[in-house]
Amino acid sequence: MEIFSSYNVIIEASIIVILSFWFNGLSKKTNVPSVLMLILLGILIKIGLDLFAPSIPDFEGSLEILGTVGLIMIVLEAALELELKKEKLIPILKSMAIALIGLVGSAWVAALILYEFIDGMTMQSAWLYATPLSILSSAIIIPSVGGLADAKKEFHIYESTFSDIFGIMMFYFLTGGLNPAEDGGVVGFSINLLLTIVIALVASYAIILIFQRIKSQAKLFLLIAVLLLLYALGKKMHLSSLIIILIFGLIVKNIKLFFPGKTAIFLEEEKMKHIYHDLHIITLETAFIVRTFFFVIFGITIVLSSLLSLKVALISVLIIASIYLIRWVILRVFVGKDILPQLFIAPRGLITVLLFYAIPAQAQIEGFESGILLFVIIATSLVMTWAMIKDKKKMGTILDEIDEEILLRNEAEDTLNEQKEQTEGLEAAATDALQKPQQDSGIQMNDMDIEKELPE
Repeated sequence: MEIFSSYNVIIEASIIVILSFWFNGLSKKTNVPSVLMLILLGILIKIGLDLFAPSIPDFEGSLEILGTVGLIMIVLEAALELELKKEKLIPILKSMAIALIGLVGSAWVAALILYEFIDGMTMQSAWLYATPLSILSSAIIIPSVGGLADAKKEFHIYESTFSDIFGIMMFYFLTGGLNPAEDGGVVGFSINLLLTIVIALVASYAIILIFQRIKSQAKLFLLIAVLLLLYALGKKMHLSSLIIILIFGLIVKNIKLFFPGKTAIFLEEEKMKHIYHDLHIITLETAFIVRTFFFVIFGITIVLSSLLSLKVALISVLIIASIYLIRWVILRVFVGKDILPQLFIAPRGLITVLLFYAIPAQAQIEGFESGILLFVIIATSLVMTWAMIKDKKKMGTILDEIDEEILLRNEAEDTLNEQKEQTEGLEAAATDALQKPQQDSGIQMNDMDIEKELPE
């Protein structure tokens, strides 16, 4: 039987999507990230292919395409959730600082570890390998933090989104150093960033003004195509293209903020509401599909034998320990004592894999085992799972205590009300008893007066 015939591929892809949807539901109940289930599914598929397929296609090219599209959709999805208000300025800046310091600090320590333990590793290559391992995965975090308190949930959305953006910018800044002729240094990087922001603002306003006047109903995929085109052209121009996607999403979400005063005349609010709503749905659905196939294919491409190496385990454990130690220090400085479960919500995922496959050939080191990548992804995801389950139990205990306190308070109030009613009843009875003789006396006096007035 031909496993990769057209109808078989359709059947296999459909089953994977159905399983992924089921994994999402299971993840909400167990707090186990659906990403881990998808990777495990990919590993099982690989085992099956090794047994029954004469040859396995090369999936690495599709990983890069899926990862890029998934990254765009995930960042756009996150941007469409972010409200820009004065009261949220401090949380945004704090999240940005934590993401940036955590990224640079983790990459620095991981680079030292890789340089020390891997034969033939240069410091420049070590930084390139360490950067993907230091980026938080918004693809895992954003779907997983829905059950947290609003402030903590918002913090993780901001932090993971900024980590993605800063991580990608840092990675391509480092790759620019491989070609001294094209490397502009810090000044060139700053100019590049400023140019990206200007292009993003101009393109975003142009897209909004044009698309709100398009009457055709089938325009959302056209909008997605334009964003993908802008991202790809930006990459060709060596710009930080992800910022274009982020700024566009922020403008659509906070449309009134970006069209203040008299500029609001260019805005058709009702149409923009529909565009925002439909765009939110389509990015959510597309991100789900792309994320599903990305992690399944990643599971298929994993070399399981590399996980059995003691050297891989040692390097991975040191990197993981450094991640949480650095994170603990940063959160204590910026957040204070209330750092649970935030401390342990630091998984690596889609960006880590995507950038790993984007490391230029001249910087690749043969001694680097891909098992380190898998080890770090699985371990950080499992730690996050444990923290989320523990936090869920803690929240359940707190809610139980609150419910019990409310129940006791209600019972006490019912007892007081009953006592009050009994007291009021006794007072009313006493008042009636006192008033009755007076009423009888009054009646007798009235009878005597009537007798006096009657003629003899």
